Amino acid sequence: MKRVCLLTALSVAVALVAAPAPRAAQTSPGAGPVIVLDTAKGVIEIETYPEDAPKTVAAILDLVKKGFYNGLRFHRAEANFLVQIGDPKSRDMSLREWWGRYGSGKPIGVAEITKKRRNIKGAVGMAHTGSAKDADSQFYITLRAAPELDTKFAVFGHVIKGMEVVSTLQKADVLKKASVRE
Repeated sequence: MKRVCLLTALSVAVALVAAPAPRAAQTSPGAGPVIVLDTAKGVIEIETYPEDAPKTVAAILDLVKKGFYNGLRFHRAEANFLVQIGDPKSRDMSLREWWGRYGSGKPIGVAEITKKRRNIKGAVGMAHTGSAKDADSQFYITLRAAPELDTKFAVFGHVIKGMEVVSTLQKADVLKKASVRE
């Protein structure tokens, strides 16, 4: 009996040592820092594309590092289309009817739209109200391929982990904390 228990314990120990360690999500060649969104429903990781959208990525990373997105709510969630965040007024539930109309107050000033980056499922792009150069702090994540958005919005990233979380997000869900992993 002792021998069976010892062999079982030894087998478990060998299996634990031999098991591969959990890996971080793989990024694409040329991808930059990863934005980590810790939502009330789970974690989302977004690779960024500083080679294709340098000013956009720099602006978003700056906002993340300053804590701008912490505590914001997803102010838009359209089934089988996209979710959107980045309006500072979304912290206040009493202003819900106004969500989506505000940003950080510092437009990026350029439209870094490229044919190289498309609005495939999991694409992360800059929202704007009519001119891509006026994009500010609001960004969206597509829930499906959305070619109708191509060449109209700057795609600056892509979800590399947590797409199942993105698909569960609803309007008013909270982004607890956003951070950057270099």
